[in-house]
Amino acid sequence: MRSPLRAFGRAPVATGLLWLLATLSVSGQDSAPPNTLPNDYITVLNWAKFPDGRRWGQTSGVVVDVDGAIWAIDRCGGNSCVDSELDPILVFYQSGRLRGSFGAGRFNLPHGLYVDGNGNVWVTDHGTDPPNDRGHQVFKFSARGNLMLTLGEAGVAGNGPNHFNQPSAVVVSPEGDIFVADGHGPDSNARIVRFDAQGNYMHEWGGHGTDDGQFDTPHDLALDERGRLFVADRGNNRIQIFEQDGTWLESWTQFGRPSGLDIDDRDRLYVADSESRTNEGGYGHNPNVRRGIRIGRALDGIVTGFVPDHAERGVTSGAEGLAVDTDGNIFGAEVGRGDLKKYIPR
Repeated sequence: MRSPLRAFGRAPVATGLLWLLATLSVSGQDSAPPNTLPNDYITVLNWAKFPDGRRWGQTSGVVVDVDGAIWAIDRCGGNSCVDSELDPILVFYQSGRLRGSFGAGRFNLPHGLYVDGNGNVWVTDHGTDPPNDRGHQVFKFSARGNLMLTLGEAGVAGNGPNHFNQPSAVVVSPEGDIFVADGHGPDSNARIVRFDAQGNYMHEWGGHGTDDGQFDTPHDLALDERGRLFVADRGNNRIQIFEQDGTWLESWTQFGRPSGLDIDDRDRLYVADSESRTNEGGYGHNPNVRRGIRIGRALDGIVTGFVPDHAERGVTSGAEGLAVDTDGNIFGAEVGRGDLKKYIPR
């Protein structure tokens, strides 16, 4: 993952002109996501290792921190942490050996994960099923697992400034502003909520729908070199891009049905499509689009590579969350198969 400490700056005039020309040719395009671009990666199975024989549960979040450690969330060996004594927040060495873990007894269903430039670990707790006194919250931990900040009210769903309804993702700007993708389905919210570094509500935007600035399951977030906020608008089969004040800039459909996003140091965009299906109007409807990881340019949206999902069956398969390290290795967090895979450049 691109280091959050790196300052965002405006492009020089020449670069800005190139960006404008590229945007005019790509912005708003309704092109089909490419399915046959080169796959320049080798899949590494059984990369992450648990010393005690523990097995992966469903996982939707993985992040590479500024020191190269790989953080992931595991739903306690299944698809829920209710009544589990396992730690859902895990950190691995580059070798795949487990370095540490924490978070037992705090979560229902950990969903979104982010590690900021100071090493703080941010996790969203998706919801309450069965109803209990946890869920609908966003947590900030130190790298040692000490709780530093909590957003939302435990076990209480809502759409006001101090409540969430199934928050999916969180990202933090270098200036410390907190962005939460709040909502995971038709019965939840469909908005982006912005807080300051102390957790004070600033503003929000969104709502259910297909128009510019509306969402159907805002599933993941990423910030690019220019400070633009990328939103994986999964239910609408598109990425939407905004200024940090919520001003809509453009939408891209060429990356498929996005579940996970990451942007590296060279401003390359990595997008995980784990759900595209050629069904007749049902869940995941996205005809003639293969599942997999698409790689492109955050500057102009041109797709340059594709790592196919070799299963492509069921409601979801392959990477749902993903992260990239400084060597170009991709880490894919899988819900459907409960796994964390590594993809290394050829």
